[in-house]
Amino acid sequence: MSITSYKTIVLSDIHLGTPHSKVTEVCRFLETVSCRKLILNGDIVDGWYLQKGNRRNPWQKKHTAFFKQIIRMMERDDTKVIYIRGNHDDFLNAVAPFRFANIRVLNFYIHKSNDKRYYVTHGDVFDSVTTGMKWLAKIGDVGYSILLSLNKYVNRRRIKKGLPYYSLSQAVKKQVKQAVSYVSDYENQLAKLARAKKMDGVICGHIHQAANEMIQGIHYLNSGDWVESLTALTEDFDGNWQVYSYDKNLIESVD
Repeated sequence: MSITSYKTIVLSDIHLGTPHSKVTEVCRFLETVSCRKLILNGDIVDGWYLQKGNRRNPWQKKHTAFFKQIIRMMERDDTKVIYIRGNHDDFLNAVAPFRFANIRVLNFYIHKSNDKRYYVTHGDVFDSVTTGMKWLAKIGDVGYSILLSLNKYVNRRRIKKGLPYYSLSQAVKKQVKQAVSYVSDYENQLAKLARAKKMDGVICGHIHQAANEMIQGIHYLNSGDWVESLTALTEDFDGNWQVYSYDKNLIESVD
């Protein structure tokens, strides 16, 4: 298997512990790459789901396999791991900041890319629902889970017909005007934050929508997710960023 080397890889919103996490696919991606620095930018583990306590065996071997893959990268490539807490893994607030060997657990991080500096944050602090009305965010999380369950049903039928993978939940979100406005406001607020901190760019996650664009003179990067989009951010050794997209037709199962 050929290995592609990067300076930096950013992953977010894997939501380990939920039935919707495409953990097999993210592990396959990591098996094909190496990097000096791996940034896990929040919602890697879904503590909200695990805390519900009414699910049978929500944590599976494949979820543990993700962290085993990270350890292999650390041993093989001396990869430095930066784990930024998100809203779904906010249990990390109890330990952050924390450092052990090549792993750092933080609330935010400054990433240096050649002569540029990027503010790294999961991004939930700019979501008024997540920060101010957690109960409402959890209701929205239930609705999102229902959409993802419908998504599985739709794709089982599409696979039988020989049709490619289709994200029903993302299609619904794109049709909702308020959702489009929310994404735009979110991006602009993060761009303002980066400028206020005299940064060249911002790296975030949270909204499950990958991006690599300039906003108000700020380089805005979003790593997307491994629930629907199956995307990551990669930085080469010249400081160039790309959005990596996993081939959704290779998704192991929609069961």
